[in-house]
Formats: sequence, C-alpha cells, structure tokens
Amino acid sequence: MASNNSLTEQAYSININYKVILVQALVCVFLCINLFLITTFFLKDYFYTTTRYVLFAVSLFSDCLFLIMTDVLLILSYFGLTIQMWLCLIIYIVLSVYTFVTPFTLTAMVLERYVAICMPLRHAELCTTRTTLHLVLIIHSLSSVPCVVIISIFFASSALSFYTAGRICSVEMFILYRWQGHLRSAISQFYFLIMCVVIVFSYIQIMKVAKVASGQNKKSTWKGLRTVILHTFQLLLCLIQLWCPFIEAAVLQVDFMLFINVRYFNYITFIIAPRCLSPLIYGLRDDLFFQAVSYYALCGLYKKQPSC
Repeated sequence: MASNNSLTEQAYSININYKVILVQALVCVFLCINLFLITTFFLKDYFYTTTRYVLFAVSLFSDCLFLIMTDVLLILSYFGLTIQMWLCLIIYIVLSVYTFVTPFTLTAMVLERYVAICMPLRHAELCTTRTTLHLVLIIHSLSSVPCVVIISIFFASSALSFYTAGRICSVEMFILYRWQGHLRSAISQFYFLIMCVVIVFSYIQIMKVAKVASGQNKKSTWKGLRTVILHTFQLLLCLIQLWCPFIEAAVLQVDFMLFINVRYFNYITFIIAPRCLSPLIYGLRDDLFFQAVSYYALCGLYKKQPSC
C-alpha cells in the first residue's frame, strides 16, 4: 500500500515537473519574440509616430510584463518559496493593472481601425502622437481603478507587521472580505460590457463600409475587418481570464487535483495564448511591420527594406 502511494506521488511530481518546464519554454519563446518586435518598433521613426503601432508596442510591453510576473508567481508557488509581503504587494499591483491594460489596448486598436476605415479623412487629425499618448494614459488610468479600490481597502485593514511577514505570494490574499471580490467582479463585468459595445459597434460600421467599398479600398477594408475579428478573439480570451478565479474557486471545493489541472489549463489557454496572438496579428499580417521584422531578423539580408 505504501509502495503504491509512493509511486503515485512520484508520478504526480513528474507530471508537475513536465508542466512547469513546458510553461517556462513557452514563456521564454514568447518573451524572445515580443522583445524582438519591441526592438523593431523602436528602430523605425514611423512606427513610434503612428497610433496603431504605438498601441501594438504597448500591448507587447504589457504582455511581457504580465508573463514575467505570472511566471515568477508560478515558480514561487511551485517551489514553496516565501517572500516579504511588501514585495508581493508590488507584484499584485503590477498584475492587477496589466490584467486590464491588454484588453483596453486591444479595444483601442479596434477603435483605431474603425476611424481609419470609416473616417479616413479625419484619421490623421484624430490619431496624432499627442492623442495616442493621452489614450495610453487613459488606458492605464482605467486599468488602475480596480487595483486602487482593493489596495485602499487592504491598507486600511491590515497591520504594519503584515508587510514584513514572509509568505507564499498569492493575489487572493489581498481580498480580505467577500464583498471585495464581488466589487472586483462588478468592475470587471462593467469593463467587459464597455469593450463588447465598442467592438460590436466598430464591427458593424466596418462591415457597412466593406459592403459598399470597391477595388483597392474593398481589399483594404476587408483586411481591416479581419484584423478586428482577430482582435475580438484575442480580447475574448483575455476577458475569459477575468472569470478564471471564480471557476477555480468553485473547482477547489470539489477536488484539489482537478483544481491544479484546471488552473494549469487556464494559464496556458487564457494567459499565454492570447499574448502570442499580437505578434501574429501585426508581426506577420501587417505588411510594413513584417518587412521591418524580416529585414532586421536577417541582419539586412532581406532585399525589400521597409519603406517608412
């Protein structure tokens, strides 16, 4: 009997090791790709003076930071390492803010495509560098609201000795009361509603333009529409992530092993996967950015240098 238990524990340990190694490999690959794309973005003046590329870079930076922080938490949790709570608090703040930065940025990118296709004569006027910087600040401000609410309540309720205590870091420990979780859920659902309205409105308007467009304009419009659809799918995966804690909490009441497997599935599907779509959408589908990526990836051997 003892031998069977030992074999089960060993198999469980090997399974967990395999999962952790797989996550590290995926995170490293996506970080390398994203960092290369961010480097490419800064090598051309045209990219950081154009709204859609600035928003693309913001989403890449947000994805990188989010992946790094979630991976750090995964490693700390796996090895049972404790850290002081002030450091855990910093990690929580970053994760809480950048959980919303990516969905808001994707929504802003959809709006930019709507302006470019449905209001082409006003696109240059509305999508200036100054406007883009203001938009990035608004995105971060809106993303900070849930974090500010939760942290304010936490500061008012916790003792000073808590910040120097060593514990295994978990974002759930900052939710002291049940109603805090309900409040966070309400804010998330409100944001979800706003994003859905913006995307549906943009999609309908672009579809109307696509039906009446002709020639080169029709081709460009349908490409923009496909970009909106990809952003919508990416945004849907990001927003499902907001529901994961509630699903995991319910599963934890049923079976711990099932909870581990569900949490691993959620991490791969709703955290890592959405953050690999940005390089696909702009790194490969956008002709101008693809030319720049190819040129720098091949150290200038790519014959068609980006003309921007």
